[in-house]
Amino acid sequence: MGILTLLRNAFGRSRKERAAQTEGATQETAPAVTAPEPKLPSQPAAPAEPDPSEPPAQPEATPQVPEPRSESTPAPAAASTSTSADEHDLVKAAFTNITVPKPTDPEPEPQSETAPEPAAEPQPEAKPDPQPEPKPKTEPQPDPKTETAPEPAAEPQSEAEPEPAPTPAPAPEPAPDPAPTEGETEATKATPPEGTAQKPATSAARLRSQAPGLTTAYKAAGAALKKHGLTGTRARVHLVLDRSASMRAYFKDGSAQALAEQTLALAAHLDPEAAVHVTFFSTEVDGTGELTLADHENKIDELHGALGRMGRTAYHAAVEAVLAHHAEHAPPGTPALVVFQTDGAPDAKTPATQSLTDAAANHPNVHFSFVAFGDPENKAFDYLRRLKTGNASHFLAGETPKELTDKELYEGVLATWRP
Repeated sequence: MGILTLLRNAFGRSRKERAAQTEGATQETAPAVTAPEPKLPSQPAAPAEPDPSEPPAQPEATPQVPEPRSESTPAPAAASTSTSADEHDLVKAAFTNITVPKPTDPEPEPQSETAPEPAAEPQPEAKPDPQPEPKPKTEPQPDPKTETAPEPAAEPQSEAEPEPAPTPAPAPEPAPDPAPTEGETEATKATPPEGTAQKPATSAARLRSQAPGLTTAYKAAGAALKKHGLTGTRARVHLVLDRSASMRAYFKDGSAQALAEQTLALAAHLDPEAAVHVTFFSTEVDGTGELTLADHENKIDELHGALGRMGRTAYHAAVEAVLAHHAEHAPPGTPALVVFQTDGAPDAKTPATQSLTDAAANHPNVHFSFVAFGDPENKAFDYLRRLKTGNASHFLAGETPKELTDKELYEGVLATWRP
């Protein structure tokens, strides 16, 4: 530290002397000399340490300090020049001594160019601090800690915690599913999207306002649809009436009209238009008509009376006429329920069977529900019993079909229909 203080004092003095020399002899250098000189007596104790680095030159400068007190200015000027020359030599020697031990440090050399920064040169000596850098050697010690950290003993426990949560959740979900399906398995299979509405196509209020006489049949039809899981089902409804000669009595007693009204009440649940297309057939198609809520009373008698002579029983003519009308007036794929009334077997069984077979292949959404008027034991109905086309069913209404309740009729008509 003594060498550093000497160097600092030397630099201070040399700078001031240079400034004094440049200013000229006219300027009084005595105060400039006196300013650094008090620094020399203030630090005479320091030369005790730098004895090995030629300190006697500096004590010789100390006796020269009183000389400038003499009024003769040229003497101190010469002294100052001599002392400055000696001090420059000391500075050079100091620099040479300092730079010799530190050629190994590449970084401090550019810093040595600046004179006041030799103080910073011992700082690179402080760089041996990396010796305590074995701390990074201790830092790998946390690595085993990390090795202990990955012990996921607690982590699987956290994973196990969410596992029991989802497992009980799905358990209760399947439980309620079978409950509704038990009562409405057929409903969901028949018309899942429409069944969600759970509403008839025509409201009860509208039916009461337009056709109050159909209220009882309307309620019975709704109950039958619900029983078979068909509530909310949408379909077109057709009625086919047999006009063979043997049917004359059933037109007179109102059985045909009653069946037409029951069919219309059912259509109010299925068809948004609440209408029934009627086809009369015998040897061929005799005529057609339309039943609506506003126009249905005695409608069958009026249409039948206008058709003239009654003929034979040709099923295939009626089947073909119904399919043609449905294809023309309903969007493709629209379900249809055909209430096909007859009082005997077809005169031509082969064409009848062929027409129903073709209908099953080309119009799978059209179902023929046969309603047989007459003695159930009549062998004429064996044709219906043996019919296996897949798109037809039959219901034996008996000899007095008008006496059937609405519930009995709907149960027979809807027994196997699943659109």
